[in-house]
Amino acid sequence: MTNPSSLPNLRVGIISCLFLTTLVVMTAFVGCQTPDTTSKFDEFVEREAITAVMMRQQDAWNAGEIEAFMDDYVKSDTLRFTSGNTVRYGWETTLQRYYDTYPSREAMGELTFSDLEIDVLSAEWALVFGSWYLVRGGEYENIGGRYTLLLHHEEIGWKILYDHTSQAN
Repeated sequence: MTNPSSLPNLRVGIISCLFLTTLVVMTAFVGCQTPDTTSKFDEFVEREAITAVMMRQQDAWNAGEIEAFMDDYVKSDTLRFTSGNTVRYGWETTLQRYYDTYPSREAMGELTFSDLEIDVLSAEWALVFGSWYLVRGGEYENIGGRYTLLLHHEEIGWKILYDHTSQAN
């Protein structure tokens, strides 16, 4: 027979055991659920926003505004720009490369982006593949090539973090 004075301890033990069992079951259930990432962003909306970035860059370039063209790059030393056989780091370094490579409006020519493929990887990251072509006059030949961009979504919108641009022969 159970001693009546031990009943409160028995009740506390049973309640503690039930509480712990419930906690373990709930933790296991929550751990098995797949997080809902689809409600965090709309892929179509993000593609449109990235397309707007690319068109804004094209328009800035065609207006002869290299700094405005660079506004859609991350303004930090983490920016990586690869072209030819050279890797450059940083916004200022990349800006200077554009000034050195395109010293005049004639050298800049008229830019067209085409073959745009946008892969929205998540609410924060996207890959952009495409072609570029410059129609130039005077002593400058027309040139073009391909590019791959890694974009990061920040509070102020999509920004280019990595740019790998190649020129076709």
